[in-house]
Amino acid sequence: MSEELFREDAYLKSCEAIVTAVSEAGIELDRTVFYPSGGGQPGDIGVLHAPNGDVAIVDTRKADGSILHVLAEGEALPNVGDKVSIELDWQRRHKHMRMHTAMHLLCSLVEGDVTGGQVGASKSRLDFNIPQKPDKEALGAALMKIIEEDHPVTHSWISDEELDAQPDLVRTMSVQPPRGSGRIRIIDVQGVDLQPCGGTHVKATGEIGRVRIGKIENKGKQNRRINILFDE
Repeated sequence: MSEELFREDAYLKSCEAIVTAVSEAGIELDRTVFYPSGGGQPGDIGVLHAPNGDVAIVDTRKADGSILHVLAEGEALPNVGDKVSIELDWQRRHKHMRMHTAMHLLCSLVEGDVTGGQVGASKSRLDFNIPQKPDKEALGAALMKIIEEDHPVTHSWISDEELDAQPDLVRTMSVQPPRGSGRIRIIDVQGVDLQPCGGTHVKATGEIGRVRIGKIENKGKQNRRINILFDE
């Protein structure tokens, strides 16, 4: 298994690693700062600096309990045992961090379970199990108020049993927090939102910057899709 450095520090932009597996699908490393796609957040992209040259990493995915770094087609592959370094496309990742944190704030403002969602670098969405559309202008103003209050964002870990004792922490109906590792990661937007999440986030809400609510769409009898965009 790869050591997931991004779980403890989302601000790490690069790291050194050793290649542990190589296939046509990609490479695995003993440690990584690259987030694999999951929970609605896309996998990271960037560059692999290897002994036989630099190679573009075009996606990052979960694979059999490890993390697969997908390389650009036709590039020379490193060898198992090679010492390499990897470097994130930080601008893209940081946008995902800002957006993902903003989505937690949106969760705190909408009374209803989350039925789906997708993080994007410029636009994201959350689907809620609610009967009516919320007021777009009021929701946007409330969201910006929390952002400007600059609440700290921290993480901690709890056991499966502790989560079972607090089922209300889980807001998502379509995606459940991963179990089996002995611990589950909790994101705490202090005074605002507390829920399990494996994604990457900023350190305080003020870092999100200006956002706005886009279209609020009907996606079913009680399913409302709320789009959120950067407003820069």
